Amino acid sequence: MLDTPVQRLPRGRHRLAREDIEHAQRMRILVAMAEAMHDRGFVGTPVAEVLRRAGVSRETFYHLYSSKLDCFLSAFDFVADSLLDRLETSLSGPGTPLERFERALTTYLDTLSEAPAYARLFLVEVHAAGPEAMRRRAALQRRLAQALAELFEAKTAADLFACQMIIAAVSSMVTGPLIDHDLDELARLGPPILEHVRHLTGGGLFRGTVQ
Repeated sequence: MLDTPVQRLPRGRHRLAREDIEHAQRMRILVAMAEAMHDRGFVGTPVAEVLRRAGVSRETFYHLYSSKLDCFLSAFDFVADSLLDRLETSLSGPGTPLERFERALTTYLDTLSEAPAYARLFLVEVHAAGPEAMRRRAALQRRLAQALAELFEAKTAADLFACQMIIAAVSSMVTGPLIDHDLDELARLGPPILEHVRHLTGGGLFRGTVQ
């Protein structure tokens, strides 16, 4: 998860398996990548800065990742999977579709506030990382839109398109406050987004939805 603590490996001899060592090294590098890019951006972050923050050697880095972009893509996938796990937990609980949407929206906004470095990585710096990074971002948005469609039992092409628009709009709206480091504004987005979705469902969108 995004809030999993990452600790340095013990010094000297230890009994850790090679797989455990590499996992710990990967996590330290991914955390360092996110934190460095939060401060300096994708373009302004050299591999040397990631090494310094992670406390690993250049040899270790290139044993695990072929390039800065490869590392960035791994960090993106880690963040995306962690976020999806949190949202799926929120959506799978009890309540009406709107109540579950509100819970998931709150989880999303809270996660962005709690982990702004990770949030900036997949919402802002992804634009600077190139075509493959943007393809992964598009894939993440499709997965979120599909989860929304399943929540509201969206069946028609119009309803499915509405789910895509909601996800795209929310993603766009949270980006500005993240760039400005304005977590209060980020939190204020929740009620109007929820009210807008409530208005859409009350206006006939997702006709099969139980309010």
